[in-house]
Amino acid sequence: MAAILELKDVDAHYGGTQALFGVNCAVEAGAVTTLLGANGAGKTSTLRAICGMVRRTGEIRFDGHRIDGKSTEDIVRMGIAHVPEGRGTFTNLTVQENLDLAAHARRDRALVGEDAQRVFGYFPRLKERLRQQAGTLSGGEQQMLAIARSLMMRPRLMLLDEPSFGLAPLVVLEIFQIMQRINREDGVSIFLIEQNAAMALDLAHDAYLVETGRIVMSGKAADLRDDDAIRRTYLGH
Repeated sequence: MAAILELKDVDAHYGGTQALFGVNCAVEAGAVTTLLGANGAGKTSTLRAICGMVRRTGEIRFDGHRIDGKSTEDIVRMGIAHVPEGRGTFTNLTVQENLDLAAHARRDRALVGEDAQRVFGYFPRLKERLRQQAGTLSGGEQQMLAIARSLMMRPRLMLLDEPSFGLAPLVVLEIFQIMQRINREDGVSIFLIEQNAAMALDLAHDAYLVETGRIVMSGKAADLRDDDAIRRTYLGH
């Protein structure tokens, strides 16, 4: 299967500090790929480099086209949706206003209503809370809204940064099941950063391990899950 996203020899810098060193990785079209690593290893920096949110060098291709010279806004318009850690919803707006804002830049306005119904199929609780201010939602509902907002952009690739952060285990399970449906039913490719390595490896087809800004291991998610070093360090057994 062809890669929808490819990073080749990507470095990233915050001012004078280098965060990524020659990162090479890929996300296959229609697949879920996870990036594992300790806090500060370079996972979030990788997503920011893809989106043009940090100074980077190297080559980044989306659907065969180079995007490393494009602005964040142009990258979003090409079909990449970024759900950042901390959810990134507009807490002072209602659920409906958050969804409307996400779809505002779309040119295919006739399909927006259809996509909204599809989103409510995944997240029926959001439909019940359309007029509720986003800041008053539970943590799990805010995470659902963040994912729903990204779906309203009709993305081909979703970048998800720690979707389970701060959530109860049952809510995390529900969100992971929904992400699996989004991938299988809509064919949306997913690049996932997740501290819960066991759940990430269960969901993903492929996996990479990053340490101090460098990719040190890659392979099928099932193979990494069975690796003794990965199990001891990230799975706790």
